[in-house]
Amino acid sequence: MIKENFIKIYEDSFKANWDLPALTDYSKGISFSFGEVATEIARIHILFEECQIRRGDKIALIGKDNSRWCITYMAAVTYGAIIVPILQDFNPNDVHHIINHSESVFLFTSDRIWDTLEEEKIANIRGVFSLTDFRCLHQRDGESIQKLLKTLDSKMAHKYPKGYSIEHIKYADLDNEKVVLLNYTSGTTGFSKGVMLTGNNLAGNVTYAKTLGLMFKGDRELCFLPLAHAYSCTFNFLVPMAVGAHVFLLGKTPTPKILLTAFEEVKPNLILTVPLILEKIYKKMILPQLNKRTVKLALNIPLLDNRIYAQIRKKLIDAMGGRFKEVIVGGAAMNQEVTDFLYKIKFPFTIGYGMTECGPLISYDSNEAFIPGSCGKVLNGIMDVRIDSEDPYNQVGEIQVRGENVMKGYYKNDEATNAVFTQDGWLKTGDLGTIDVEKRIYIRGRSKTMILSSSGQNIFPEEIEAKLNNLPYIMESLVIERDGKLIALVYPDYDTVDGTGIMHTDLPLIMQQNLVEINKLVAPYEKVASIQLYPTEFEKTPKKSIKRYLYSNF
Repeated sequence: MIKENFIKIYEDSFKANWDLPALTDYSKGISFSFGEVATEIARIHILFEECQIRRGDKIALIGKDNSRWCITYMAAVTYGAIIVPILQDFNPNDVHHIINHSESVFLFTSDRIWDTLEEEKIANIRGVFSLTDFRCLHQRDGESIQKLLKTLDSKMAHKYPKGYSIEHIKYADLDNEKVVLLNYTSGTTGFSKGVMLTGNNLAGNVTYAKTLGLMFKGDRELCFLPLAHAYSCTFNFLVPMAVGAHVFLLGKTPTPKILLTAFEEVKPNLILTVPLILEKIYKKMILPQLNKRTVKLALNIPLLDNRIYAQIRKKLIDAMGGRFKEVIVGGAAMNQEVTDFLYKIKFPFTIGYGMTECGPLISYDSNEAFIPGSCGKVLNGIMDVRIDSEDPYNQVGEIQVRGENVMKGYYKNDEATNAVFTQDGWLKTGDLGTIDVEKRIYIRGRSKTMILSSSGQNIFPEEIEAKLNNLPYIMESLVIERDGKLIALVYPDYDTVDGTGIMHTDLPLIMQQNLVEINKLVAPYEKVASIQLYPTEFEKTPKKSIKRYLYSNF
């Protein structure tokens, strides 16, 4: 059990950082100090009390990341309720299901998403509140929430006649073993499951992050990944709020152009991202430089190459604000070419590993200790790892973990819970890989996506796709098996195609050449039979993994 109590961490932080800025909606310029966040939490607690919300009741939360999303989350857990964050990319039917399955009694949502939901399909919801201004959007028949909200100011004034202040901060006494969060996984294999995370699970992640020396009181942090995802929620929100850092919530689609402008303005001290965003910056910003004839020639000259790499590194660091200690990449596997290049130019980045069921962190290395191909060492003293193979250092097997961060189970789903744990209590991640003697993890692929060749060889489509995506005019790819052969579905990089004046009718011929090139790069049993053009980008989860199950019968 983690020594620090999860709720107490925030009780102490709000007191210690009362006057410091806490949350800013970057695109709207709305800000809250830690004291103002604590005051908003107190108002919501009065609402909960007046509506007789009990400890352990579920509060659903869905909408674009903003300050009130964060305030709602913190108000729920510090009251002793269970927060149910829902990814805003889920379709309305999935949202209805999650609200009902979780037995949520209140819903906090953006006005736009509320317009897509049908109140008769979530009949057990007592009240719906806007993430724009906390007004009541809907109340169940017999409820008097709208009337109550009109008297909330007077109730607040009556309870705190001299105003709400530091000495009033006192949150729920809740043991760390209690569930505080129900996180419904996005998943790439079908319907989501409700992951039950305890205060201990989240405290394990937060207290470990605090030991890394990456974020301090007064630091600035730019959040551009969806907070309803465990990775972003923990490290873009829970950790900064625990140490007294200032979170800027982007609130826009994180295109390279928008992100680079925001980096320049915010100048974050730590950057958390997913591979897709770094890969896009690499393609748009770095590759054009490397492909210049003069640069290509210069890179073949000893000593001069190091100077050029240093210039590229400085330009990239400056473009990302210039003040960050490290870029942490997580959520999915990163393209090996991008990884190798960033490592070669000594760019301060690292790749971690986790899953929602661990809230999320399993392994991490600092950028100084990072080894390309790995995703860090298992968290010392908090987590343990084993590989389900006879030779875990050389023979690929399923990665299995146990420790402080591992979930309690899936909500109301004993069958799924029993299936994901081994008989001796290890969590089966579904990822395949090896470890080294320092318990550094090397992932090869997902057990559900692995293809068994006719000769009995294990084929990891993600490894072939990483090589395909480095070939000319390919934006993204998906390797599937059809009639015993490997077929690559490819969505072309139309921006580059149009920029170079190539006709779209020439793409099949270009892909034939790419087919020749990819088959030079893979093992004989991994040879691709054909490349087929796909008309649109592949549908993805919020952490930007392709939803493979949608294309298995293409």
